[in-house]
Amino acid sequence: MTLENSWLLKASRQLHPDYGTAAEFDIQTDDQLWRFCHDVLGVAIPRMSCCAGHVAPFQAFADAYFARSRISIWKASRGFGGKSFLLALLAVTEQIALGASVNLLGGSGEQSLRVHGYLAGTDPNSGGMFWDAPNAPRALLASDIKKESRTTNGGMIRALMASQTSVRGPHPQRLRLDEIDEMSQPIFDAAMGQTMAARGIKAQTVCSSTHQNPDGTMTEALKRASEGAWPVYEWCYRESLEPHGWLPASEVEEKRTEIPKAMWDSEYDLQEPNPEGRAIDGDAVEALFDRSLGEYEGDVGEHIIVVEPDEELEFVTGTDWAKSRDWTIIHTNQRTDEGPDLLAAWLRVGRKPWPAMIADHDRRLDTYDGTAVHDATGVGSVIDDYLESGSEGFDFTGRKARDAMLTAYIAAIENGELVYPWIRYAYNEHKYATNDDIYSGRPGHLPDSISAGALAKYALGTGSIFW
Repeated sequence: MTLENSWLLKASRQLHPDYGTAAEFDIQTDDQLWRFCHDVLGVAIPRMSCCAGHVAPFQAFADAYFARSRISIWKASRGFGGKSFLLALLAVTEQIALGASVNLLGGSGEQSLRVHGYLAGTDPNSGGMFWDAPNAPRALLASDIKKESRTTNGGMIRALMASQTSVRGPHPQRLRLDEIDEMSQPIFDAAMGQTMAARGIKAQTVCSSTHQNPDGTMTEALKRASEGAWPVYEWCYRESLEPHGWLPASEVEEKRTEIPKAMWDSEYDLQEPNPEGRAIDGDAVEALFDRSLGEYEGDVGEHIIVVEPDEELEFVTGTDWAKSRDWTIIHTNQRTDEGPDLLAAWLRVGRKPWPAMIADHDRRLDTYDGTAVHDATGVGSVIDDYLESGSEGFDFTGRKARDAMLTAYIAAIENGELVYPWIRYAYNEHKYATNDDIYSGRPGHLPDSISAGALAKYALGTGSIFW
């Protein structure tokens, strides 16, 4: 598409040096955003997803630009996913079209400057794009493109160094974090408090990275995504391949011969990094969460029903109560004689008064009659005062019984005795749980969905920890 046929023609003339001062771009839809990037900045962002569970890179880009979530995570192939390039494109688009203040922070100062290098035209991969594109509105530039660049509409892009002093200072509307798996956890935590909405521009943060460290910052970010309902956008090199993308297939094949298979599997094919310290075998977690049974987010209040109530079926329920900061999870399985036991119903709700939480539990047992076990740790007579259903309490402070119950639950998963639909919240908790999370006994470490699933499995054993 040429600029002469574009909806941006009028605006571009207003921004062109021959036509005077800047005007605001009116980008309201995904299509208009894509055309802005293509017509003005010279970049055609891939719009096709190729792998199960993956998204087109443009979906992640558009959702960040329009701030459809306050925080989002991009997980993509190293090098071939175009994460750093797209973060730079996103930043300059926001600077030009929104007049936004944008901070760029990499896992190291060098990584921050690399992203900014796309804007400055010093990276050979961005030749003829961004500010060097034929239709780029260079009249907007109020400063040279160095570590910090400003535009006359109030927009600013700043490349930050990976230090506490650097990340604790400014409060932009947009924060673009690149290769967070190479970033220290304290720097990441400090940076996450930066953004503030201003001048009608929403606050939004992108946390982008390849995932190579099983216990690194990206793993922690993915855990928080499940807890905070941050969306995770995942794509690999296949979403960037020609003809729908910019990546030649020959480049992929050449790269495959240059690096170890383990690195290729985790950093390019997006398989899980070496799971040292993980509590549950990664392949077993993938088998546990069967997408053919349905795909759900596990959002707060999302009542997931896989098996309808039936008096002829046998059900068991495990409930993990929310305390000060956790979630109440009510997990019901259908007992089967052949094949794995099936998750029938699942609910996550926040901290509520005890009568309200117990009422949720009682309603589940009224609907799915059967054996039930709940977390009785530290709640004493509170449960007894309100509980109307027959439900056995399990006290997690007894270390021997606790460890035996959790070990039996993990063994059941790894032996293929359980199957659930794909629930993002529960999937992430099971996938990234460490042995320390499971067995330390420290408050707040045991993931809520694992606790509830283990209690349901305990109920299947009719109250014995040695089934």
